[in-house]
Amino acid sequence: MAEQTTSHGDRTFQAFIEEAIKDHEQTQRDLKEIDILIKQSAAEVERLAQRNGQALSQERQLKTNFETLPRDYIREVYSTLTDVQQRLYTMRGQLEKLQSDQRNLERLAEFQRRLIDLAGHTASLPEAERSRPKESDLSSIIRVIQTEESAKQSLVREMHDGPASSLSNFILQAEICQRFFDVNPDRAKTELNALKSAAASTFNDVKNFIFDLRPMMLDDLGVVPTLRRYVESFQEKNGITVPITVTGVERRLESHVEVTIFRSVQELLNNSLSHARATQIQVLLDLERDQIMAVVEDNGSGFNVEEALGSSARTIGLSAHRERIEMLGGKMNIQSSLGQGTRVEFTIPVEVETAV
Repeated sequence: MAEQTTSHGDRTFQAFIEEAIKDHEQTQRDLKEIDILIKQSAAEVERLAQRNGQALSQERQLKTNFETLPRDYIREVYSTLTDVQQRLYTMRGQLEKLQSDQRNLERLAEFQRRLIDLAGHTASLPEAERSRPKESDLSSIIRVIQTEESAKQSLVREMHDGPASSLSNFILQAEICQRFFDVNPDRAKTELNALKSAAASTFNDVKNFIFDLRPMMLDDLGVVPTLRRYVESFQEKNGITVPITVTGVERRLESHVEVTIFRSVQELLNNSLSHARATQIQVLLDLERDQIMAVVEDNGSGFNVEEALGSSARTIGLSAHRERIEMLGGKMNIQSSLGQGTRVEFTIPVEVETAV
């Protein structure tokens, strides 16, 4: 009986390995497909960027000869510029989404590969031992899943309350304009102007929305200018002053380090405002020679650190960021107590640049 149970367990384990190998092969195929899409999208972004440059040049020429040019030409120049910029922002957003999907697939492929390797090493272990995940690994997986789902829920809410709601209003306003065209042209003109203003405002909101999701300047200019721009936008959006102090030598860092720093500070700022109801927040970024230190401090409601990290859903994101920082060899220190505000400091080691 024991031999039959062991044999069944071995067959189950072998089936698991085979399924994992198939999944890994499918992930590799998905990576090849998304690589093709990224190249196509990048080429389209480059083409639209060139067209945008040409359109901006036409606009500058138009401004110097505004009084002498026909109205139809002026209208065409501005219409072309708006169309190109909208398409460029859309394509850049699509490219960033594909690049994000590619990074996720690469992480999945690496996890699958490690799982297959581990399965090969543990094939000789007892069935119960090799099939039972470690409690710490399971806890980390659960936190990552919860963090991703929380981010998706937040994204859905913002899309529903923002662009989706505005688009519904556009349709309604367009129908109102259509009804007034024949009976009251002046009223139709007024409604069209209102529609134009609303569209411009929504377009600006969408640009800010894209910036919050994945600022393009993070790849182009680095984490310091991006954080300054994000803090500036954060202040304007929420009506709160957030001084940011940068010390040390400003320089580009490895991409994954810059992303981790930006996302962590972004999460901490949002936590200070939405959870702690802070009225004062300050940010410090110190670029030392061999490590980066970031501090976000607020005067909010505070919390019991041990209890919150152990059980509270609101700090799941904070726990996930701490784990990512530790994976990079860094450390995160959280100081907080009820009614006394919160100070979060994290450090990430970086490679020391050597003179050539």
